[in-house]
Amino acid sequence: MKLAPLNTVQNAHDDSVWTAAWVPATEVSPPLLLTGSLDETVRLWNPEGPEKVQTNTGHCLGVVSVAAHPSGRIAASASIDSFIRVFDVATNNTIATLEAPPSEVWQLQFNPQGTTLAAAGGGSASVKLWDTAEWKLIAALEVPRPEGLKPSEKSGSKKFALSVAWSPDGRQIACGSMDGTISVFDVPRGKFMHHLEGHCLPVRSLVYSSAPLDSRVLFSASDDGHVHVYDAERKTLITSMSGHSSWVLSVDVSPDGAAIATGSSDKTVRLWDLKMRAATQILTSHNDQVWAVAFGPPLRTDVRSCLLASVSDDKSVSFYKYS
Repeated sequence: MKLAPLNTVQNAHDDSVWTAAWVPATEVSPPLLLTGSLDETVRLWNPEGPEKVQTNTGHCLGVVSVAAHPSGRIAASASIDSFIRVFDVATNNTIATLEAPPSEVWQLQFNPQGTTLAAAGGGSASVKLWDTAEWKLIAALEVPRPEGLKPSEKSGSKKFALSVAWSPDGRQIACGSMDGTISVFDVPRGKFMHHLEGHCLPVRSLVYSSAPLDSRVLFSASDDGHVHVYDAERKTLITSMSGHSSWVLSVDVSPDGAAIATGSSDKTVRLWDLKMRAATQILTSHNDQVWAVAFGPPLRTDVRSCLLASVSDDKSVSFYKYS
C-alpha cells in the first residue's frame, strides 16, 4: 500500500482550512470534496483537475466541520457561529438551519443509513441527533461526568465534546472529549454504554473500521501524539501507535480497511499499515498543521484504489492516490 501525491491546490481558501469530507458520487456527479475554512466559506472541489466547483457562504464565523449525506445530494456545515447549515450540494440552496448554543458544534457526521445527523456538542458535553426527514432534534446523548465528582464541583468536571463517529451499522456512536476519554452510546436505546480510556489529552478525531469483520474497531487521534485502536464493544485497547512529533488532529480509514491516514500539527500526513501497526509513509506536502485527512470512495477505474485529501492551516488542499 502506498500514497502517491497527485496535486496540491495552494490558497484553496483565504484562511486556514479546518475540515474536509467527501461527497459520494451521484448519477450526474463524480465524488467531490467539501472543505470548510476559517474564512467562513465551504468550498466544493472536483479532484479531476482539481477544480473548484463552488463556494458556499452563509456562516458568519469559521467553519469547523463539514459532512456529506450518503446519497451525495445533501451536506451540512457547522461553524463557530453556532449554526449548522444543511444544503443541497448541486444548487447550494439551504434546506435547513439548525441552531445550537454558542460554539456547541465541533464535529458533524451523518449515520451510514442517512436518517440521522449527529453533532458533537462542545461545552454542552453531549451529542445531538437530528432526524434528516424533518430536521427535528430527536435526542441529546449526554456524556457522563467523571465518576467521583459531585455536581457542585463544576470546574474540571465538564466533558467538552470534540469528535463523533458512527459505527457501520448505525447503532453506536463514539464521542471524543477534551479530557481524553471516549464515550460510547447505544443509539436505539439512547443510553451511555461505557468509556474507552487511554488517551490523556483531547481526542479530536474518531473513525470506525470499514473492514466488514472489524466493525467494532474504533480508531482515535489525540493531542497526546498517539493513535489508538480499540474494540469499542469490549472496552479494550487493541494497540497504540505513535510516530507523530505533535498532536494528531485527524484520522481516517481506507475503504479496504487495511490502512489509516493521520494528519498532525507536525505538518505531516502519515499512512499506517494496520497489519504492521506502523507508519509506512510520511508525506510533507503541507507547511503548517494538517487539520483533516479524508479517504474518498474507491475509484471507478480501479476499485482497489481511492483518493485521499488533506487540508491545512497553510490554506491548501492536497490530493493523493492510495493503492
